[in-house]
Amino acid sequence: MSNGILSIFFEVIQSLVPLAIFFTVFQKLYLKLPSSQLIKFYIGLIFTLFGMTLFLHGVYSGFQPVGQEIGEFFGSSDKQTFLLPISFILGVLSTFAEPSVRVLCYQVETSSNGSIRANLMLYTLSFAVGILVVIAMVKIIYGIPFLYIIIPAFLFVLVLLWLCDKDFIGVSFDAGGVATGPMAVTFLMSMAVGVASVQEGGNAAIDGFGLISMIALAPIIFVMLLGVYIRFNGGRNDVR
Repeated sequence: MSNGILSIFFEVIQSLVPLAIFFTVFQKLYLKLPSSQLIKFYIGLIFTLFGMTLFLHGVYSGFQPVGQEIGEFFGSSDKQTFLLPISFILGVLSTFAEPSVRVLCYQVETSSNGSIRANLMLYTLSFAVGILVVIAMVKIIYGIPFLYIIIPAFLFVLVLLWLCDKDFIGVSFDAGGVATGPMAVTFLMSMAVGVASVQEGGNAAIDGFGLISMIALAPIIFVMLLGVYIRFNGGRNDVR
């Protein structure tokens, strides 16, 4: 267990050190920030180092194996009735708990001067991921080819680009990126692999993957649908 923490600790250091070096060089040459602000930055960097280490260790050692166990349990033939509602609930909860999703929602509210509420974005993204996780599980259970789902979904996105309120287009694609964070990748993907591994004639490598691309599409589609609703229903005040 300690070895796991140490390996993650050094991986996080490798990620943060280039950022710290870049900032220090930029500070010396151009920024010239006061020492009080520098102290806050480096303290924040230390907190980030230990916070990311603990978070990633918890995700990798806890969520990933548990997600696969849940997938194998509910993916068995006599328990598949419960798989879809469980998948929806877990998709909603994992997105609701994703830190990067919350940061994006608060930034959207701030940038829009409160016209697009953070809670509205958070609930939309969570519901969207829950729906697409259910579709992914249906794909695995019934052996639906991945192309039959992903191609129509992208075509639908292209249609929404023409109909959506332009302010929501950039937000929707950023939302697609933040929804595929550590919670979704480690928990939901491992659950999908677990479901695929217990399907008769299934292939975990073929059927279990592809979920993350669908999770990335979920916020894009649903946030743009929200933008379509706002565009054709008289503005943002109606959806606060």
